Amino acid sequence: MRLAVAQIISGADPTANLDLVREYAAQAKTAGAALVVFPEAVMRAFGHSLADVAEPLEGPWAEEVRRIAKELNIAIVVGMFTPGQGSRVRNTLLVTGPGVDASYDKVHLFDAFGFTESETVDAGERPVTFELHGTVFGLATCYDVRFPALFSANARAGAQVNIVCASWGAGEGKAEQWDLLVRARALDSTTFVVACGQGDPETMGVEPAGVAPTGIGRSAVISPLGSTLAKLEGKPELVVVDIDPSLVNDVRTKIPVLANARHFQVSAEPSLSTDTK
Repeated sequence: MRLAVAQIISGADPTANLDLVREYAAQAKTAGAALVVFPEAVMRAFGHSLADVAEPLEGPWAEEVRRIAKELNIAIVVGMFTPGQGSRVRNTLLVTGPGVDASYDKVHLFDAFGFTESETVDAGERPVTFELHGTVFGLATCYDVRFPALFSANARAGAQVNIVCASWGAGEGKAEQWDLLVRARALDSTTFVVACGQGDPETMGVEPAGVAPTGIGRSAVISPLGSTLAKLEGKPELVVVDIDPSLVNDVRTKIPVLANARHFQVSAEPSLSTDTK
């Protein structure tokens, strides 16, 4: 399967961001890709109000993404915001294209490094997979990448590829952590990992938006054995990669970490030894 990773830098204007989706999806289609993956927060970049742009999956922004996918005959994964409870939103991935229409709400909210996503975002509650041309994909968003169980759950549900859409925050050691985590999740789940992040605004001369995680780039495609098949730097760019999902079965035969995994129940209190010798 040929797929594309569209490392863009979205802004405050949802309509202008749709233009980026159209432009990069067209490039991906021209390159022969069946699927193009965009980052988290494409609808509107972090650092701006989210509640006033959030809309249902049947709203005009999502419908325009569907129209682009249908017109180009390509599947698109893109980050948007849907209404949550009260004034909160949900951090949602929309998947749309030939024979597929799915969505995933980010499960693990980014309450770390001085940013509190849970103040404005409702968490999702379940893993989501979808099938395209006989290949099963799992979905994850940004901070989710720190939680191996989600990736393993997707794999147990049949995923051969895990997609991570992100707007990764900058900071000391963060780039190295991202690089390590996307490779580790491939090894944990014995899946390909397609990790698409927002590009680094500083490469375009834009100053950071406070503590908002506005992206560092470093999108990557990782093999089930943890090898880097493609990697970008910070600037906006499209990369096209051919993967062979059938390799996943071979890897799982050689390294059956999913089959060999043990599950532990941890007691609420640590046990204390009564041995007085």
